[in-house]
Amino acid sequence: MPLPSAAAELLELALAEDLSDRGDVTTALTLGGRGGPARARIVAKAVGRLSGLELAREVFLRVDPDVAVTLHKAEGDAVRPGDLVLEARGPAASLLEAERTALNFLGRLSGVATMTARFVERTAGTKARIVDTRKTTPGMRMLEKAAVLHGGGVNHRIGLFDEVLLKENHFAMAGDLDHRGLVARIRAEAPAGMRITAEARDLDEARAEADGGADAILLDNFDRDGLAAAVAALADHPRRDAFELEASGGVTFDTVAEIAATGVDRISIGALTHSAPALDLSLLLEDERA
Repeated sequence: MPLPSAAAELLELALAEDLSDRGDVTTALTLGGRGGPARARIVAKAVGRLSGLELAREVFLRVDPDVAVTLHKAEGDAVRPGDLVLEARGPAASLLEAERTALNFLGRLSGVATMTARFVERTAGTKARIVDTRKTTPGMRMLEKAAVLHGGGVNHRIGLFDEVLLKENHFAMAGDLDHRGLVARIRAEAPAGMRITAEARDLDEARAEADGGADAILLDNFDRDGLAAAVAALADHPRRDAFELEASGGVTFDTVAEIAATGVDRISIGALTHSAPALDLSLLLEDERA
């Protein structure tokens, strides 16, 4: 399957960043050429969830179209230490030139998927879905949001263009309109079908946004009791089936289960993409002439 154009461009930039116009000087000097046939094996060194396999495969093929790549896992698969993830066969130099870029993409994206899966596991048995944010690595948003899906999470809006998200600063600049009034005006003026999410700092703001026609109400930095109270207070709202309640702000592994237990529909977590550690993977090279 061809890579999306943005991902293909990012891949080319990453390879150019590593190889520049001289290529891999260490490998060239060590092997005195392209070297003999070799096999590269990417192996998991930690428990996690995979994402970025197709991109890693493409790295090897961009370095050398004659490299044969076999994926032993699929996007979203769980792995344990020692699991074989990917094999590549070709000239030793080609495999060494692709190694770091392939591992960088695969480790970074699998880290996002792994962190997402951990949050999803801690909310099992509740209706709450784990949702990402726009706190992504510049240029890698679509890849990181795909990794969230591979971890069992849900994508929030992709960018500023595909959903209205009214936050504190928007309300501050809205003149005389209150929360209900601004949401209602935007509901009337936004393109048909466009989702409207509105941030609330307290229950009064949340109720006003529900009255105004919001599709989602973002309960920002509410504590557990505040979330439970908001869920209960809005349970009988005449539009309750038409909007979601989303908890946001300061969510951690230690608090996400109790937040989910309050009955919110979604929990948004910026850390999924801005703080996920890379999944530990290694590439082992073997000389196939042996």
